[in-house]
Amino acid sequence: MRLILPFGAAALAMAAAGSPAAAQAGQPEAEGEPSPASAAASPADRQSYPAGYFAPFAPSTALDVIRRVPGFTIDSGAQDVRGFGGAAGNVVINGARPSSKSDALETILARIPARRVLRVEVASGEAFGAEFTGRAQVANLVLDAEGGLSGTIDLSLRRDFSGQITPQGTVSALLRRGQSTFNLSAGFNNRHGPEEGIDLLTALPGGTQLELREKYNDITDQLAFVSGSWALEQGENRSARLNARFAMGDFFLGQANAVFPASGPIRDDRLVQDFERTEFEIGGDITRPLAGGGLKLIGLFTRRDRDNLEESLNRVVNTVTGGFSQNVIDRRDEAVLRLTWARSDGGWNFEAGAEGAFNQLRSDVNLFAIQPGGARTRIDLPIDQATVTEYRSEVFVNAGRQLAPNFRIDGGLTLEASRLTVTGDATSERTLRFLKPRLVLDWRPGDGWRTQLALSRTVAQLDFNDFISAAELSNDRVTGGNADLRPQRAWEVLATIERPILGDGQARLELGYQQIEQLQDRVPTPEGFDAPGNLGSGRLAFLRGSLDAPLDRFGIGGGRFTLNGTLRDTSVEDPYTGRDRAFSGFNEWELRAGFRQDRGQFAWGIDYFASPATRFYRRNEVDVPNGFEPFVEAFAEYRMTPRTTVSLRAENIFDVKFTRVRTFYAPDRSSPTPSLVEYRERSGHPAVSLRLRHAFG
Repeated sequence: MRLILPFGAAALAMAAAGSPAAAQAGQPEAEGEPSPASAAASPADRQSYPAGYFAPFAPSTALDVIRRVPGFTIDSGAQDVRGFGGAAGNVVINGARPSSKSDALETILARIPARRVLRVEVASGEAFGAEFTGRAQVANLVLDAEGGLSGTIDLSLRRDFSGQITPQGTVSALLRRGQSTFNLSAGFNNRHGPEEGIDLLTALPGGTQLELREKYNDITDQLAFVSGSWALEQGENRSARLNARFAMGDFFLGQANAVFPASGPIRDDRLVQDFERTEFEIGGDITRPLAGGGLKLIGLFTRRDRDNLEESLNRVVNTVTGGFSQNVIDRRDEAVLRLTWARSDGGWNFEAGAEGAFNQLRSDVNLFAIQPGGARTRIDLPIDQATVTEYRSEVFVNAGRQLAPNFRIDGGLTLEASRLTVTGDATSERTLRFLKPRLVLDWRPGDGWRTQLALSRTVAQLDFNDFISAAELSNDRVTGGNADLRPQRAWEVLATIERPILGDGQARLELGYQQIEQLQDRVPTPEGFDAPGNLGSGRLAFLRGSLDAPLDRFGIGGGRFTLNGTLRDTSVEDPYTGRDRAFSGFNEWELRAGFRQDRGQFAWGIDYFASPATRFYRRNEVDVPNGFEPFVEAFAEYRMTPRTTVSLRAENIFDVKFTRVRTFYAPDRSSPTPSLVEYRERSGHPAVSLRLRHAFG
């Protein structure tokens, strides 16, 4: 709070001090300083940045372009959210949302060469359809219609503290022929991340050391993918798109663990995790004119298969004395069909539509106890073999109107219904219906100021994996499944105020509040496990601010400073203690800061991140992973040619360690006095990477 509140006050002060002339789009601040295009290049309620504005940054891809939009932060949306409408990010391409879910927004943007970008328009979400209403900012990437072939090659080498050098890379190409655009991309994401550290187990309240563990983790995360798309643009409300993606990945962890107990023999334990996955998606959309508007049909099918093997072994002098093994095999299918009709007429924007979705998770969990000598005994968990199926539908209507040149109102109403069933080790069936209204008021009082107030009723999506029980061998605990889990719902209000500063900079403050029912957190199960569940009523309040400031006026040519901070306050009644506590998984604040300077062919910068500990409240423990705090990275960049860039990045410069504290209670947290505490410490140490990006065509 000491860091973020002064930042918020400073942001507003700088915004108030900015001259009205400087806040207007298209008004250069100083000779040679890039400035947005005039509003004539796009609708009057949109801030437009032409391709020339980004030239000093020498971008290679559309992702580089979007990252340089003043005051804009990419939100990829929620890829795991079921359905299509609720998974929207905050970037559209030629006014249309990509019809893909498996590909992250950053991945899609990285496939588009920067030279294809004509301009970027930034406006409030209601300008781009129902999925974006209530968002303070959405960026529209406008591409040119120039024919021919263009693309990018992105290669990198990363050296970690073990000395291993790990390569990865992607190549993408975009071909424009007439009204058709073809895009093809292939790549290999490859990260090696060794860690070393200790665990210390201590008895309470006396503080007697029970066990010391010296650990080394060798971690590799790999994903190979290929994706392609085709788009046909024939004019307003006449388009068609088709996209497909296939990916195969593997996460592997091998842990060497030297264990020194207070009594008994020294052990040489081992932990192995081998998680394999494949993903497939095909989707598309078609738009045609109807009744003065556009009728759009979107179809999508995704499949994800996982085969996770995990084995934990206790060993004395290389002899197995016990352990556990678990194999999780599951398949997740999703099919979505969405139909919308939108029309603008007489100052009104109107949209109506419907969406239907089928989702299914089939999961098979097999947990075994390993006896001395290698014999295995299966351990039955509640709901370890089950199928979760959901049929969900929604109908919606949205309308908005510019009531005055500086005041706009948008509203909407969505009716959602779903039928959820669980079969297998548990049987459950229920039908859910929700009415979700939404109202957004947007007021621009002048001098560059903009305010927005959004009120909405929301319903969270359920994670089907929360229905299934599974062991966490690396944490020596079991997470129970919950066949009766219900989605939390909330009334949400969000107020936003923003203003341009120092020319093309931006300052923004957001204040939000949520009154939540059926809060999804951790609950006890009848079998004595801890599981995801519904606690009852809770509240969440937050203050979020951002500052993006060019520094030319302060004598730092080509310099730019960014700052993003969040304060959170959450409260819910704990089922064990009966007292109010914070939500599991929510930290109290976050702070990100960055500085970048572009000087001709050279650029350099530094990024900083910090946050306090995040708490998870379980049946018999409070788990507090602290993360990296503060985490600092730095980079230097050289543009060999307008199309070729080489950059060097250093990670975790100050060698900050990851810490985690697990405090245990017996028999559960209703006991006021803890019985054990486990302290973990890990370090990946500093690492460096070298990256080459080249644009062709």
